[in-house]
Amino acid sequence: MEKKTQIAVGLDAGSSRTRCVVCSLDGEHIRYVSHGLAQAAGWAKGRVSDQEALAESIRAAVVDAERGAHTSVDAVTVGVGGTGVSGAQSRGVYEFGRPREVDVEDMAYAVKLASDVRLERDRMLLHVLPQDFTLDGRAGYRKPHKGVCSRLEANVHIVTASVPEHQAVVAATHLAGLAVEETVFEPRAAAYSCVYPEERARGVALLDLGLHSSDLVVYDGDAMLLASSIPVWADHLTRDVASIFKVTYEDAECLKQQYGCALLGLTADSSLIEVPSPEGRPPREARRSELNEILEARAEELFLYVRAELQRVGMERNLLEGIVLTGGGAFLNGMCDMAERVLNCQAGNGLAKGFGDWPEELNSPAWATAAGLALYSAKLKLHQPPKRRLPGLMGWVAK
Repeated sequence: MEKKTQIAVGLDAGSSRTRCVVCSLDGEHIRYVSHGLAQAAGWAKGRVSDQEALAESIRAAVVDAERGAHTSVDAVTVGVGGTGVSGAQSRGVYEFGRPREVDVEDMAYAVKLASDVRLERDRMLLHVLPQDFTLDGRAGYRKPHKGVCSRLEANVHIVTASVPEHQAVVAATHLAGLAVEETVFEPRAAAYSCVYPEERARGVALLDLGLHSSDLVVYDGDAMLLASSIPVWADHLTRDVASIFKVTYEDAECLKQQYGCALLGLTADSSLIEVPSPEGRPPREARRSELNEILEARAEELFLYVRAELQRVGMERNLLEGIVLTGGGAFLNGMCDMAERVLNCQAGNGLAKGFGDWPEELNSPAWATAAGLALYSAKLKLHQPPKRRLPGLMGWVAK
């Protein structure tokens, strides 16, 4: 790679795996260059417990990516998520005093007023996301530039994060010898990479299913309506199997991956599976349906929480583009089917789209967040959303 080529790097420091994606900027287009993968360390129940161990896993993933990119990585855009992140609505009111045309500076000031909220000491602003504007009581203006009014109101969604948890991730990245360009809520980053703007405009949700976190974003009219964390994640399903089948956590994970399904009736439920036993005892047999009943109950609970969040913002019947699942938890057989049953909308796995030279091996929901973080890094460097090249198309702009 030429030294003058700008690179954009996304780092997904998950509690199961640490993933790094390196891309290059070709004009206003983004092209895949390399990726790195390392076993995660330093996490306990979704929180950083050992910054040095996390830094080592970050360093390992980045070094792995550097080998393929043939260049050094100095700065990354990092994802954050989990129960430490939450979203809330806010409104900013800008009184002009007399009717006049609205300009871009007016819109920015109204958004600034909306973002000026009092936070707890341990909370920080992560994102301020404008939704729409109201002009003299007339609501629903997405871009009110040159509209005439005397009172401009900005409706925004504010995403906040726990300061200690946010700083722990940033500090670990610094310990790994890397600068942090920006931190981004993980499902928002995933939406950058696998949901087109027109899909967001028609209504779509994205659920990032991690080992120790499940994070949700909801879009309508290209505006984010909701950012929240769901209190059920992949680890709960494995622990349920371990507890009820009386097996180790590792054996429970193997059973889940090899035979599990989140919805009864999609597999040969009457067949028998071998359940590991402690050393010195013979293996046991159980019906596959027993395993899937456990997984189905917890998966249904997960999507009932998601449905409650959709109802809270009036989107339970308005997801015309359905729900997209990303993260390692999306691999479980039947998760999309359970989502469709509970949410009554289409569901599919999120895959990174539109990157030049994107490799087949990364066509996985587990890589959607790292890809989106690299795209966000490119956006920062271009000071505008980068266009991504699609076969047969001129490209589109990620907002």
